Amino acid sequence: MNGRVMIAGLMILVLLMAVVPLAAGAEDASTLYVKKVENLPEDFIFGMDVSSVIAEENSGVKYFDFDGNEADLFRVLADNGINYIRVRVWNNPWDADGNGFGGGNCDIANAVEIGKRATAAGQKLLVDFHYSDFWADPGKQMVPRAWKGMEIEEKTEAVYEYTKDCLMQLKEAGVDVGMVQTGNETNGALCGETIWFNIQYLMQAGARATREVYPDALVALHFANPEKADSYATYAKKMDYYKVDYDVFATSYYPYWHGTLDNLSAVLTEIADTYGKKVMVMETSYAWTDADSDFSGNTISGGSGIVKDYPFSPQGQANCIRNITDTVVNRTPAGIGVVYWEGAWITVGTGSWEENHAIWEKYGSGWASSYARVYDPADAGKYYGGSAVDNQTFFDPQGKPLESLKVFRLMRDGNEIPAVPDALEDVTVICDLNAPLVLPETVNAVMTDDSKQAVPVVWNLSEEDDRKMHEGGVAQYTVTGDAGGMEAICYVSMIEYNYLTDYSFEEESRAWVITDLKKADELYIEDKKTDSLTGSKHMHFWSAAQNSVEFKLEQTVADLPEGKFRFSASIMGGDCGETEIFAYVKINGETVAKSDLMPITGYNNWNMGTTPVFEHTAGQEVTVGVYVKCQGAGNGAWGKIDDCLLNSVQ
Repeated sequence: MNGRVMIAGLMILVLLMAVVPLAAGAEDASTLYVKKVENLPEDFIFGMDVSSVIAEENSGVKYFDFDGNEADLFRVLADNGINYIRVRVWNNPWDADGNGFGGGNCDIANAVEIGKRATAAGQKLLVDFHYSDFWADPGKQMVPRAWKGMEIEEKTEAVYEYTKDCLMQLKEAGVDVGMVQTGNETNGALCGETIWFNIQYLMQAGARATREVYPDALVALHFANPEKADSYATYAKKMDYYKVDYDVFATSYYPYWHGTLDNLSAVLTEIADTYGKKVMVMETSYAWTDADSDFSGNTISGGSGIVKDYPFSPQGQANCIRNITDTVVNRTPAGIGVVYWEGAWITVGTGSWEENHAIWEKYGSGWASSYARVYDPADAGKYYGGSAVDNQTFFDPQGKPLESLKVFRLMRDGNEIPAVPDALEDVTVICDLNAPLVLPETVNAVMTDDSKQAVPVVWNLSEEDDRKMHEGGVAQYTVTGDAGGMEAICYVSMIEYNYLTDYSFEEESRAWVITDLKKADELYIEDKKTDSLTGSKHMHFWSAAQNSVEFKLEQTVADLPEGKFRFSASIMGGDCGETEIFAYVKINGETVAKSDLMPITGYNNWNMGTTPVFEHTAGQEVTVGVYVKCQGAGNGAWGKIDDCLLNSVQ
């Protein structure tokens, strides 16, 4: 955003990512609005991962139906349209003394019990092999302790035998297995292997065992981060090159982090069309409340810096799932299903963290127990605790189902009742310290049908408040107001005048020039709120090879007045090894000011580099820039640049 625009007035950003739910009780049982999903196949997979349910029930959790009767969870889910149950399987989530690692203690015995109950409820089982003793995800693909030190040939045979043995146990128990995953979120790693030549052997072994035991079951590969379209194209191409045997290319899609539905559709459609594979969303979820109920922090909260496209309410949760389903059904050829992740992982106990901790440790109903340190000392062994998703379930803390659970069956026929307000959007205002603060006269109410209606608002802002905000320097403030009896919130950012155009890359303007000096794999403006310092966009770089990241990011400023100025920019990233990164200023092509070296210290750890003050004479050409050079380490150097500021100095 050009600073001149802010001098003339202010920029008001009404952001859908921040909303205020209505008061409790506003989501009446008769008011769940669900628009019909056209063309929804009868056999479309509506799945629910409930891997933690046995540990939950052992911890004293009870589940109820909509009539208020205590009921079997699987029957409640089946009655509301869930036809697949997903369960993760870890090789050995126990220490030498038999203490469970937590996260449901999800070994094959747990999977067999869940599978039997799902089959009894008329549901198929989706088996999710992690090929690990505990959690596997894009950042962690650890080899099971029993397989440590194996060469790839021996490990391949171990995967085959283990997969076959587990599936035989399920078959002998009469479990109806409809799909098998050979790995969980395998973004370039699996079971301790980090090169595709080895990874594909393990995937092939899992598929071979599945075909032998359950020949009618679908074999799925599961990846994460669909917002990185190039990465997904690479994964699919690698699978094709190595002729990996699979039926379904599955993705995680958490709307907080994983981009737009348009992108999701485009990425999955490209893979389906190119390689003739079925596609699906293997994991998704959305919060129905901002509150935590088990004294152990949640992954998602109102202040967690995430993209919030829907209100944190049962209606917002239902609208999110309905729109994802519509995307998979009507905008994605070969789309076969959507699976919700851990929709029943509610709190255990209610008294205190200490009370709950004792239960988590005993029954494994928290995300990790302290016993996990023998396998994962750097993460689970330090940060063990309870459910991080108790605000993203379809049950309240007492085990009673939320109205949003009905969305899976209501999508087939629709429930398009008159829309009513569900929440208010928050408002964000950016105002220059030297300009008057003007707050909007209306805010948007998010309706139950996901539409918006403007509502007049009265802000609680006195003249004294206004004066303090203008005199308080660069800072952020929260102003509340009343809109039709609901509390409205406005986040006000008071800023210094910035002489740069598009300082936070929101406009993708031609003002910024990127000069690639080493042909990095990725060098572009990225739209990803969670990785941005301001707004939703930033300058992104990534490259896998050593010493392949070196570039300049520059903007030449027209008509800069005479005076004293300083330039600053912020950067974060990882895996960069040795770096040389600094902000600089050139006048008439000559460098006149450079910041100290700017470190890269980790994800969302933003470091600002600021040049010394420089003097400028009217008529001179001024160019500001950031120079980045990274040796690279691990999975490739990556980083983000945001909030470039050119301010005057008195």
